[in-house]
Amino acid sequence: MYWKLNPKKKKQLSVSELLENVGQVNAEDGEQPGPIPKAAQKERRVLERLVSSESKSYIALDDFVEITKKYAKGVVPSNLFFHDDDDDEYAGKAPEELPLQQKIMKYPLHVIMELKEYLIDMASKAGMHWLSTIMPTHHINALIFFFIISNLTIDFFAFFIPLVIFYLSFISMVICTLKVFQDSKAWENFRALTDLLLRFEPNLDVEQAEVNFGWNHLEPYLYFLISVFFVIFSFPISDRHWIPCSELAVISIFFTITSYLSLSTSAEPYTRRALMTEVAAGALTFLQLLPESVPYVHLLSKTFFTLPVGHFIVFHFSLPCIFFIYLFYLFFRMAQLRNFKGVYCYLVPYLVCFMWWELSVVILRESTTIGLIRASIGYFFFLFALPILLVGIVIIFLVNFMKWFLTLELTKIVVTLVLCTVPLLLRWWSKANYSALEMFKSLTKSSIVKLILVWITAIVMFCWVYVYRSEGMKVYNSTLTWQQYSFVCGPRAWKETNMARTQILCSHLEGHRVTWTGRFKYVRVTDIDNSAESAVNMLPLFVGDWMRCLYGEAYPQCDPQNVTIEEEELCRLKFLSKHSCHMKKFDRYKFEISVGMPLNGKNGNRTFEEDDVTKDIVLKASNEFKTVLLSLRQGSVIEFSTILEGRLGSKWPVFELKAISCLNCIAKLTPSSRHVKIEHDWRRNVHTAIKFAFDFFFSPFLSAV
Repeated sequence: MYWKLNPKKKKQLSVSELLENVGQVNAEDGEQPGPIPKAAQKERRVLERLVSSESKSYIALDDFVEITKKYAKGVVPSNLFFHDDDDDEYAGKAPEELPLQQKIMKYPLHVIMELKEYLIDMASKAGMHWLSTIMPTHHINALIFFFIISNLTIDFFAFFIPLVIFYLSFISMVICTLKVFQDSKAWENFRALTDLLLRFEPNLDVEQAEVNFGWNHLEPYLYFLISVFFVIFSFPISDRHWIPCSELAVISIFFTITSYLSLSTSAEPYTRRALMTEVAAGALTFLQLLPESVPYVHLLSKTFFTLPVGHFIVFHFSLPCIFFIYLFYLFFRMAQLRNFKGVYCYLVPYLVCFMWWELSVVILRESTTIGLIRASIGYFFFLFALPILLVGIVIIFLVNFMKWFLTLELTKIVVTLVLCTVPLLLRWWSKANYSALEMFKSLTKSSIVKLILVWITAIVMFCWVYVYRSEGMKVYNSTLTWQQYSFVCGPRAWKETNMARTQILCSHLEGHRVTWTGRFKYVRVTDIDNSAESAVNMLPLFVGDWMRCLYGEAYPQCDPQNVTIEEEELCRLKFLSKHSCHMKKFDRYKFEISVGMPLNGKNGNRTFEEDDVTKDIVLKASNEFKTVLLSLRQGSVIEFSTILEGRLGSKWPVFELKAISCLNCIAKLTPSSRHVKIEHDWRRNVHTAIKFAFDFFFSPFLSAV
């Protein structure tokens, strides 16, 4: 083949001369009349790229043989992955060099990005001018920073982190699938040059070359499977209201079809049957959603009997179960090809199609018919109305974002701050000098996927350490009574030895969750947090007063004839505060409660031992308990739940209040229901994620309990 490219038998030939002689490789008896076959054209293009992939200016015989030998081993130059372009008069020209009409036809996204950058630049300049004349931008940016930091709570992280992991993992799946499609194009080029090499070397082991090629291109499949792992563990614990299930279901179905079409034809009998089998099994599971009035249809998806397999797994015998058993048989047959080298040549590539379909089935259960129609029409318009679609997506996101903050009662402040920083963000975007075309090209690089997976892994490890720390030492429903604790860790134990020794011994009780009854003594506020008012106080006086009245509440008119008790209390403070409005509705309080042991004496009389204040405990309470705590009176009998931790065995140990109810309060003062602190059940979330992941892979014939 080298001598075909070098008909003058030179010792070494320049790359340009080799490219000129590429057409001679397929010529046998002179130039053949008529059009060149597509296969020959493809071989010629691949050969051109193979020759031009060498960095040297001149290529000798040994160099060319080394290149083709590497190729036969499955080591393919990266520039052979590029897509083929049709030859025309504008081929090879940059978008800036094309006429406007050709630029719009060939590079519509580039034209849109240029127009977008121009509009953003104009809007940001006008916005910056407006902002610089009205508002102190440096102060606003500082306020935003402190405002965000002050609202980062455990509840926010529990809501936000699963969504972040899910979306990043889903994006990683898409990127890896695009990389797989790119590898399938490289596979076609590989087969084209392999066919060409066979004409010059009939003894070439093509099967071994294909095996090597498959082994050397397993990286995107590995990253894809890791991304699937994160998706299926984060989806069940994410807030479904913030996941567009219908749109993601359509995307999953699209990638199921396209990933199947990109598979190698060598194992087509097995892959075709496998796809038909899993589609049939998935479709049968949706028959359960049909109304009972449809006769005999439910028998197709009905579970005939169940069989427990151990304590945590249940076997379901049904028609979908038979389909899935046959599917795993086909997986085994794929892996068995080529002496089990089919595991990474055929089975692993097919798992991309399998995972996308299973994910689509799961997400479809959370979708609605109207949502699927909306998603299908939306993706259809995506091709023809991209700018309008982008504006619509931004508007929908902003609307949902505003609805979410309405529930937090912080809408006005956040919206104001966001609007003030829009010009800054626009200006930053216009200066970023980053093209969406470059971003799309970079999606096929594994470095982006590696970065995403590293961040996801770091987030998961951080959350796992936190959950293990907060949940690992707890003993739920402990039978330990207050009297037992007082006997072992109270004043009697201090007198027998000393307090330090008692504290060391009582540390063994840390983590017990107890429910005790006691006498309420007093409650006091230990901290008041109002991030909204803190932000307003940092503004100039006239701006702060205006925002305080805009977002807060005005003091009452203080008319002596028509004033309530609450208004009278505020009237006393109105003249002292020197403000006409206040923002106390944004206050978040922390309380400290003192509780004594219940009275066991006759007729409720105190004994000296029961009235020992050193046995009292202190409970820390959050703003959730504000209503019930303000209604308690001294001497009220309360039942409370807490976790023993901290300074056990010392005077006045401090615990965190988890639940409280008043046993002898008047119904008007305190509701009779039990007030419980809103806590995240991390163990239940982990169990839900593991159960979902198990069912994802093995349903419908196996399910986790």
